[in-house]
Amino acid sequence: MIADGHLVGDGSWELKVLVTDLAVERCLRVKGDLHIGGVMLRLVEELDIAADWSDHALWWPTRNCWLSRTRSTLDQYGVQADAILHFTPMHKTLRVQLPDLRYLDCRVDFSVKTFNAVVTLCKELGIRHPEELSFAKPLESDDLRYNYRERESNTSHKKRSAANTSADTNTFIGHHGNSTHSSNNSLDNIKATSGCTPVLPNTTINRSPAPVPTPISSPVNSGTWRKNSPYSTPASNGHNVTPSIFDLTANNSLNTTGNTSFSNMDMSLALSPATPSQEARSRLLRPKNLIERARLNVAWLDSSLSIMEQGVREYSTLLLRYKFYSFYDLNPKYDAVRINQIYEQAKWQLLNEEIDCTEEEMLMFGALQLQVNLQSARPQPLSETRDGDDDIDAALSDLQDTLEGTHVHSNTSDITSIPELSDYLRYMKPKRFTLKGFKRYWFVCKDLQLFAFKNKGDSGSGPTHQIPLRGCEVTPDVNLSQDKFGIRLEVPGPDGMSEMWIRCDSEAQYAKWMAACRLAAKGKTMADASYDAEVSSILAFLAMQKPAPAPAINPSSLDIQPDDYVAPRFIRKLKNKVSTRILEAHTNVKDLSLTEAKLNYIKAWQSLPEYGVSLFVVKFMNQRKEELLGVAFNRLMRMEMTTGDHIKTWRYNTMKAWNVNWEVKHMMVQFEEENVIFSCLSADCKVVHEFIGGYIFLSMRSKEANQTLNEELFHKLTGGWS
Repeated sequence: MIADGHLVGDGSWELKVLVTDLAVERCLRVKGDLHIGGVMLRLVEELDIAADWSDHALWWPTRNCWLSRTRSTLDQYGVQADAILHFTPMHKTLRVQLPDLRYLDCRVDFSVKTFNAVVTLCKELGIRHPEELSFAKPLESDDLRYNYRERESNTSHKKRSAANTSADTNTFIGHHGNSTHSSNNSLDNIKATSGCTPVLPNTTINRSPAPVPTPISSPVNSGTWRKNSPYSTPASNGHNVTPSIFDLTANNSLNTTGNTSFSNMDMSLALSPATPSQEARSRLLRPKNLIERARLNVAWLDSSLSIMEQGVREYSTLLLRYKFYSFYDLNPKYDAVRINQIYEQAKWQLLNEEIDCTEEEMLMFGALQLQVNLQSARPQPLSETRDGDDDIDAALSDLQDTLEGTHVHSNTSDITSIPELSDYLRYMKPKRFTLKGFKRYWFVCKDLQLFAFKNKGDSGSGPTHQIPLRGCEVTPDVNLSQDKFGIRLEVPGPDGMSEMWIRCDSEAQYAKWMAACRLAAKGKTMADASYDAEVSSILAFLAMQKPAPAPAINPSSLDIQPDDYVAPRFIRKLKNKVSTRILEAHTNVKDLSLTEAKLNYIKAWQSLPEYGVSLFVVKFMNQRKEELLGVAFNRLMRMEMTTGDHIKTWRYNTMKAWNVNWEVKHMMVQFEEENVIFSCLSADCKVVHEFIGGYIFLSMRSKEANQTLNEELFHKLTGGWS
């Protein structure tokens, strides 16, 4: 039977496709065995418009997925007559907020995995090692009041009778075609991953879509930065770099304009404005406690899904942030942009009280920030490192340092003996619910071991305590105003990591013992050539925290806004003395160059006890109360909810596998000593899974010159499906 020129009864049916660019809907008569590429070809032929459609693909709003496999058929995708597809560009405009809080309108591929989109964007921005960054969704203050699981259960309860549930970045279901409901990531045998899809609502078609307005966070309509705008960046000559290199061109692609070079683009990203826009600052969140800090991590996008599949649409805003605190090969010669963005993220973490520090440390950070701002307004040399002609000399110097890594100090009379350190120190092994104090012991550090004797004369007999330092975690516990010079050790043992505290009497004593412990944790003795340098570095860091008797700069010559340099709790404490105290601390860093000031800021940030620990609210198996899980670059920590005290620590080098059961949303991490099972309450367990897999991936990086980013391995370790 023929109807409307088509044979009826041959198994064909009408497929509706909306061409989003034209706001035109077309009906195609197709069969289930027609492949996706054939559908797009038929559609373009029927449109009969001379245009470049190569960047277009089919998007299925109801299923919230791209039909990206062009050789697969409609039947294989499950597309039937009731489906409505969108023929839409894969590259769309995305508003990206950089770590320095500036916004950038750029073209991003919405059809590739988030990890790949970040890699491409970082390449355009000149940021090396993009595997350390990821996209996150902006959060509101209400997001810090409830756990993700609480919001998820409330949403599902309200919409239980609805056909679809509310969109959420971290809501995932496995494809029904998968026979398995759990992932198994083993360090011995890495398996491939299969896809997972977020639950999203049914998206209805707007047949006459109006242009999406530019968000309020955008400083301008066509691009992010304009000349003479508050987002202009001071250049080395004291003038403003015209940020039109980031403006969107006629086809809305990220490109340079006029005679502007990519080196100028790097320069503008390597120098940030001293004060962000009011819009950006008003959207900053300030967590009040550890629980709210943990809830911040719900914002991370899933690296194995496209941003379109996670509810992000054109002109939406995403945050580009450093997700993994493992900064590899930070080189001032090549990483001006990277160093600046890391510095900015560290700065805002401290100002927003996302990480704790002492008063002296906060004033030191404020002084370093002031030095960065002063140096940014001055002409800078083209390169603060060695020229390209000296690359061979630099390589030879590095090789010499490597070969001399085990050289014995000249003051050692016997080259076969290993230097040792001995002195009276105070020691305590903290236990919960006890008031046990520090006890004085005679300590000897030798051959990666720490021995404690009751008295100096007892060294010939057996030690009271013997602590193996190789593989331990060494954390400073210093407060200069209280003359507190402590070292916290987390020592690996058969039952996990046990915590021990050591208290020194002076700065010099602390520097020697801290340097010895840090080297021993890496498997190096005090005979290593880096010991003296480590001691000097610790002493220099402490010296920076000591204010000078009088500021080197007249306080009236600078307009220092306290809230731009110091966290709110210190402003309440110091009141109108903030500016003077910052200038006093600035005397110690006034001779640093721009790059040196930023690197010192980053190094000081990395020295903080809470640095690099991503928190999650979890409930461990067979436990009724909620606890915190800390994920760091080399370990997992079970932590007390209110104080953050470490209850137990597990290192990755004893981890055998990590598994996720998606049916009950439980995660199991298998260590040599035990299996750790927990459910994550503040975010989806996929986020924790990706943190662990991501750190394992980052630990595999090497210094080979021809090393390429292994994206397939990253997705295998972080994908969450086997």
